[in-house]
Amino acid sequence: MKRFFTLEYWREEEWFIGRLKEVPGVFSQGESLEELKENIADACRMMLESEPEPEHAGAQTLEVGVDL
Repeated sequence: MKRFFTLEYWREEEWFIGRLKEVPGVFSQGESLEELKENIADACRMMLESEPEPEHAGAQTLEVGVDL
């Protein structure tokens, strides 16, 4: 499943630096905008794969549909 996020980026000297607005803590850089996009996608994938599921005593789950 492909998800889309907003990449906010800027230039600092020879580097493109960026962050994903919807995923706090995901930052990356690249020598080109294309390299930044590849690097930030890798960083996001690693962040989302490594985040443990939060455990709360007595927590229950419920599936909710959201029309976007």
